[in-house]
Amino acid sequence: MAQLKQQWQSKDELTRPKYQVRLSDTGEEMVSITYVVHTIKMGDVEDPDIMVGQNIWEWQQTESGKWIMENSNPTPSWHRNHDIYNYGHIYQIRAYLTPKQLTFWKLKYE
Repeated sequence: MAQLKQQWQSKDELTRPKYQVRLSDTGEEMVSITYVVHTIKMGDVEDPDIMVGQNIWEWQQTESGKWIMENSNPTPSWHRNHDIYNYGHIYQIRAYLTPKQLTFWKLKYE
């Protein structure tokens, strides 16, 4: 199992990627970058986690969503934050990519 060797992050947690250096089972160092690949804004609803589920599923069925689901290691995760300007919620889908995968993602899908 990969072990976390070192972790550091940038000042602006929401926009800049986070880097992690892990040791693989074979002892090689692997760099993993946590990057926000999709953002969904949700209004003030009673249960936002249930309401956003369809939007996340629809994004997963797009070409970019399928690519992220196949190439992110570990599996992408979603995170809910408060939208202080619109009194709602902002959902971020974060993927864990290698530098080479992140470059491909930015060139093709952003």
